[in-house]
Amino acid sequence: MKHLLMAATLGLVCASPLAAQNRIDLIRPDAPELAATGPHPVGVRSHSFTDPDRPDVIAAMAGETETTKDRVLRTEIWYPAVEGTEPGATYETLLRDGVTPTQLAGAAARDAAVAQGSFPLVILSHGYPGNRYLMSHLAENLASKGYVVVAADHPDSIYDDQGAFASTLVNRAVDQRFLLDSMAGLEDEIGAVTDTDRAAVVGYSMGGYGAMIFGGAGLSQTALQRTEPQGFVPPAGLLNPLGAGSEGHAELVDPRVKAVIAIAPWGRQHDFWDAEGLAAFAKPLMLISGSGDDVSVYGAIRQIFEQTTGTTRHLLTFDHANHNAAAPIPAPAEAWDYSDALGRAPFDHYADPVWDSVRMNNIAQHFATAFLDLHLKGDEARAAYLDLIPDSADGVWSMDDAGVPTADHNYWKGFPERTAKGLMFETLAGSE
Repeated sequence: MKHLLMAATLGLVCASPLAAQNRIDLIRPDAPELAATGPHPVGVRSHSFTDPDRPDVIAAMAGETETTKDRVLRTEIWYPAVEGTEPGATYETLLRDGVTPTQLAGAAARDAAVAQGSFPLVILSHGYPGNRYLMSHLAENLASKGYVVVAADHPDSIYDDQGAFASTLVNRAVDQRFLLDSMAGLEDEIGAVTDTDRAAVVGYSMGGYGAMIFGGAGLSQTALQRTEPQGFVPPAGLLNPLGAGSEGHAELVDPRVKAVIAIAPWGRQHDFWDAEGLAAFAKPLMLISGSGDDVSVYGAIRQIFEQTTGTTRHLLTFDHANHNAAAPIPAPAEAWDYSDALGRAPFDHYADPVWDSVRMNNIAQHFATAFLDLHLKGDEARAAYLDLIPDSADGVWSMDDAGVPTADHNYWKGFPERTAKGLMFETLAGSE
C-alpha cells in the first residue's frame, strides 16, 4: 500500500503544471479549421532596429533638457523556411514579474534558411507590460501560412523595463510605423521575401491602442488636453502629432497597412478617441474582446466597433472572458508559482478564469487567418469564414447522410460540430 501511495503521489507530481513543457504551438483536436498549422516550416531570427532621436518621454517628464535619444527595438522575426527544416527553437525570456526566467518551446527553427517567395508582413504589438513573445503562438502560426511576422520589445513597456505609462501613449503607434519602415529597408534574405506593401498590424491592449492610431483613428482633444493623473499624461505637446486631423497623424497613417486586428484595445474607456476620430478609421478592422474585460472595458470596445463607421469591421467576443482573451500565450509553468516581486503568482497575466488559453489561441488563429488571407492575399474564399450568424448558440448543424450541409445548416464555418460555443461574431459595414 505504501508503494502504491508513493507511486500515486509521483504520478500527480509528474502530471502537475510545473512539470509540463511550455509549448506555444498547441492545436487542440477541437480547434476550428483555419487554426491548423500551414504548409511552411517556420524559421525565426532576432534583430534589433534603432530609431535615432526619438522624443525621450521619460527624460522630459523628469524635467531634463536632453529629450531625444536612440530608441532600440529588439525583435523576433518569424518567416517561412525552406522545405525540410526541422523545428527546434526555444525562446529564453522572463515572466511578467520581470525577474523569473522561463523557456518557451515552439515549432520554429532558429536562423533557418528562408523559403523563396513573396510574403505579406504582419506586425505584432504587445500590451503594457509585455514582450515580443507574448503572442508568439500567433507569430509561428501565421508564418507557417506564408507571412513574415515581426514582434518587438517596446521600450518602457516590457517586463524588466516598465517605465511611465505616458511613454507608451506617445511611442506605441510610432514604434509600429518604425517597424514597418525598418522591415521595408531590411537588406537581407528575409527582407528580400517580405512584401511590406501588403502589411497588417495585430495589437493587444496597448498594442491595440497603437494599432487604432496607426490605422487612422487620431486622438481626441480630450486626450491631448488631459492634465491628470500624474504619470499617465505625457509632457505638453508630445501627443499632438497623434491628434485627429493633425499633420503628424496624417503622415503616420500608411497605405501599406491593409488591415488591423485590435485585441482588447485600450483607450476608448478614457476618451482617447471620440466618435469623429474613430469614424476616420478606414482600414478593414477586426476587434477581439472578452465580454468581461474590465481593463479596456468591453462596453468601450463595443463603442469602437460601433463608431468606426468608415470601414467594414468585425467584433469577435468570448463570452465572460476578461482582458486576456485570445492574445497571450498559455501561462508558462513557472507562472503558477508565487512571485516575491509581484506579490502574487504571474499566472493571471496570461490566463483567463473561464476560458482555456489554448482554446482561445486556436480561435484567434482561425479568425486571424481568414481575415488576413482575405485582405492581404486577396483570397476571397476566406470571406465565408467571416460571414456568420452573430450568436454561435443559434447555429444549426444539419447534414444529410452523405455529409453534405442541408438548407437549414448555418453552423459557424470551420467549427466542428458542438464546438462553436460561448462566442459572438458581429459585422458592420462602412457607414453603419
